[in-house]
Amino acid sequence: MSLYKLSAKLNNGEKKSLGDYAGKVLLIVNTASKCGFTPQYKGLQELYEQYHKGGFEVLGFPCDQFGHQEPGTDDEIKSFCELNYGVTFPLFQKINVNGENTHPVFKYLKSEKGGLFGDAIKWNFTKFLVDRDGKVIDRYPPTTPPSAIAHDIERLLAEGAPRPARSA
Repeated sequence: MSLYKLSAKLNNGEKKSLGDYAGKVLLIVNTASKCGFTPQYKGLQELYEQYHKGGFEVLGFPCDQFGHQEPGTDDEIKSFCELNYGVTFPLFQKINVNGENTHPVFKYLKSEKGGLFGDAIKWNFTKFLVDRDGKVIDRYPPTTPPSAIAHDIERLLAEGAPRPARSA
């Protein structure tokens, strides 16, 4: 199984293949608008702005499985994120990250990088870092601020950077 064979629906309902992100470094996050960690949207947007041109994407997957902290519709979530945090990175439709109806993207991510206490995601803003080849490199708990991941993103971007042509 490969992450790039999976797809998800964007916030506007459009089906998006994760294969479209092949060759990019990804930070995939389950998000919520009414959570103590919600201000991390600002840090995620800052990472996106800083590294996007170098081949980096943040993919936000709203989830209402933790304390009913994402009660809004997809349109309400998008408006909230844009108005309060200036979010321009891709947001997907609300999904489940645990249980019988776990979205295939998160089934895959959890199978590749289990958490400290098993595969289940414990709360909103769990983050998965994926390299340019689609390999899940690391999993960060909600308490890890986005800025703390910058060094790992820079390393992955540098590893996959185009190399200068060798002269003969």
